[in-house]
Amino acid sequence: MERRHFLFSAGLSMASIAVMRNQGLAAVLQDQKYKMKALRNKVGIFTEQGGTIAYLVNKEGIVVVDAEFPTTAPHLIAELQKQSDKPFQWLINTHHHGDHTSGNISFKGLVKNVAAHQNSLINQKNATAGKEDSQLYPDTTFADTWKIKVGDESIKAHYFGPGHTNGDAMIHFENANIVHTGDLVFNRRYPVVDPKAGASVRHWAVALETAQKTFNKDTQFVFGHAFDPEKVTGTMDDLKAMQNYMENLVTFVGSQIKAGKTRDEVLQATAIPGVADWQGQGIQRSLGAAFDELSAG
Repeated sequence: MERRHFLFSAGLSMASIAVMRNQGLAAVLQDQKYKMKALRNKVGIFTEQGGTIAYLVNKEGIVVVDAEFPTTAPHLIAELQKQSDKPFQWLINTHHHGDHTSGNISFKGLVKNVAAHQNSLINQKNATAGKEDSQLYPDTTFADTWKIKVGDESIKAHYFGPGHTNGDAMIHFENANIVHTGDLVFNRRYPVVDPKAGASVRHWAVALETAQKTFNKDTQFVFGHAFDPEKVTGTMDDLKAMQNYMENLVTFVGSQIKAGKTRDEVLQATAIPGVADWQGQGIQRSLGAAFDELSAG
């Protein structure tokens, strides 16, 4: 009896320890909401809430592309400061939307310079009028291309024309051969289109085609958003798929307008012919923006 009692008690103790360990693990996993992932050549990504962030840490300093929100950017900053005591040299914004730039303010007093396309700065100021105190605006802007060197890495920004907005840039870590596409790629997720900020459903596909000619088959891409959170990085095939989405969107909505369909009728569509792998909510954003742009001539 004593032996059975011992085994029973031991079993309970082991079970209790296992439960406590699992609870502890669950708590840790619950607290650890953000993710840091190394890619290659000292470039990595950070994800928590909003647009994906890319970063570089080398012997000369730290470069960050996009900033998410004021509630999440400090998590990135703290993690990068654990990796390096070098200064934050540059913060680069792919475009102006708040899930990519409202976290800029967290870098105030830390980063030496903030850069973005010239239209991105205009759009950010327009979108945040009256809220200037909570913003850190770019102090450096560019038109078509712009390039800097930080340590052993060369970073080049490319503007391929309007797409998601009229101020989207792709940021290329040239030696690592990693490109942050910003929101020019929503990987298999219905995209946001921002006509008020100069978006163009027509030219979006053109911008993506130009990008494919600019980079190569070995380029690794970082996307602003993805339907599957684990797929915020990808390959040239993903750019081609996004181009296909935009081309088929324009073709479909154009055909509906030609057939005399109203905007409300077009918005009833639940799929776009020729597109099989886009998921989630929000197809109406694409359909409505395409209808407005194409029906305007």
